[in-house]
Amino acid sequence: MSLLQQSPLGTRSALYQLHSESTSDNKQELVTGLRQSQAQINPKFLYDALGSCLFDAITQVPEYYPTRCEREVFDHHGDAIAAAVGRVQTMIDLGAADCMKAQRLFDRLRPEQYVPVDISVDYLKTSVMRVAALYPELDIVGVGIDFFQTLALPKQVRPDGRLFFYPGSSIGNLNVTQAQDMLKRIHEACGPGGKLLLGVDRVKSAAILEPAYDDALGVTAAFNLNVLRHANRLMGSNFDIEDWAHRAIFNVDESRIEMHLEARHRLKVKLPDGDRIFEQGESIHTESSYKYQPEQFSQMLRDAGFKQISHWTDSKEWFSVFAAVA
Repeated sequence: MSLLQQSPLGTRSALYQLHSESTSDNKQELVTGLRQSQAQINPKFLYDALGSCLFDAITQVPEYYPTRCEREVFDHHGDAIAAAVGRVQTMIDLGAADCMKAQRLFDRLRPEQYVPVDISVDYLKTSVMRVAALYPELDIVGVGIDFFQTLALPKQVRPDGRLFFYPGSSIGNLNVTQAQDMLKRIHEACGPGGKLLLGVDRVKSAAILEPAYDDALGVTAAFNLNVLRHANRLMGSNFDIEDWAHRAIFNVDESRIEMHLEARHRLKVKLPDGDRIFEQGESIHTESSYKYQPEQFSQMLRDAGFKQISHWTDSKEWFSVFAAVA
């Protein structure tokens, strides 16, 4: 663990880096995924500094409804959500990015300590400094970590009165088994009386889902294609984004949106262990986003050990927000 910064603003903020994968680890993970019959890249590699900025832009395009629907839920049901959550001493924001979603809840939840967690450490550093300037009395402990792998937090994170905040339906990036395991790990990390507040995207028609992941402006396409540039930096490959097309498909049987990069023509890509041929139309699977019915996800929370489960939705019933007690 390393302390990256103590805020120069004179505020009570610090940033710790716990995520420290080596270059060789990243290379091997990328190569292993790209060598599979269905080539794939772990979605965590979507979130370099540029990727994080592009995802923020995605949340502003008209087709991408989850951010707007989730905000509507918090705006319209904020008092009920705050009552269900109760007193918050430590607010742990998983996948915090620019911290804006948590920040909108500060006035209602009034956390004593805010712990933004994200894998993109450079982006997180900028976010921590911004929030620290706005809330100089708030104890802020930024944590750079791959929380899909571990929820071990530094000792500076207070153990009592924890609220894990997991917005944006990010849990949908995990398959059902992985999501269940994540809920169990959050339950354990909550501690006695801890709470969970999270967003979950709901099952809808492909006519709504697919444009949300393939907007007309091409922001999501740029976000997806950027992973190839990131891969080039990490492992010295020679992906050319002009050779690839972004695709978003709703897999009805798996109840998930799949993002792929599809080869526009037959091509050869240089990898650290040799070349790989991609035929025209062959794809690299870069991300899945699972969609749930409320009853299904409520049962998953119960199976993970949570109780006193509350649920709210937006006016279109496209998105759900759950609160639960550990």
